[in-house]
Amino acid sequence: MKAVDGVSFTARDGEITGLLGPNGAGKTTTLRMLYTLMKPDSGQVLVDGIDAAADPAAVRRRLGVLPDARGLYKRLTSRENIDYFGRLHGMDDAAIARRREELIAALGMDEIADRRTEGFSQGQRVKTAIARALIHDPKNCILDEPTNGLDVMATRAMRDFLRHLRDEGRCVLFSSHIMQEVGALCDRIVVIARGRVVADASPDALRAQAGTSNLEDAFVKVIGSAEGLAA
Repeated sequence: MKAVDGVSFTARDGEITGLLGPNGAGKTTTLRMLYTLMKPDSGQVLVDGIDAAADPAAVRRRLGVLPDARGLYKRLTSRENIDYFGRLHGMDDAAIARRREELIAALGMDEIADRRTEGFSQGQRVKTAIARALIHDPKNCILDEPTNGLDVMATRAMRDFLRHLRDEGRCVLFSSHIMQEVGALCDRIVVIARGRVVADASPDALRAQAGTSNLEDAFVKVIGSAEGLAA
């Protein structure tokens, strides 16, 4: 059984690209191939023109990744988690400190920066994991359901942060199943069903393609068409 089959799309600098699909559609598998955790059986993954299979280390240097498993070192504080990843990227102490404090301020982490991450709420874990992922100031950001499990206020703050990344000219790619979030954030939407791309368009174009004014209805219609064709 193929998890993904001929998936092809482009995420651009200065845009937020949303990766949508029902559970089991292949979203997380696609993201894992993009950040070199999995290797595709065929085809290419290119990040800034670099082939991920040929030079995965160079690709990883250009990526900031929030995976589906957040995985913090629970005995370390937020600052220590972030610093550790900075050292893994070969950054010097001054560069780590400067970038770390920028991220702590941008993500509103002052109250948790010097606390051990054991016992953190979901929102606190996500903030720390994102700061850790972006410590090396990557041009490209991949986030797997970044608002999953967050409360309303934390979700709003996370959306503002994603817009901030886009406005800095970065390429932001994130997966989500929340239509309100996708409609509010995305410049472009890629829909995957049964491991294939079934739509790749702006939110307005996707609604027009489906003949509906509601993004959720458009998503359901596009997925339904794909399921019907595959039946």
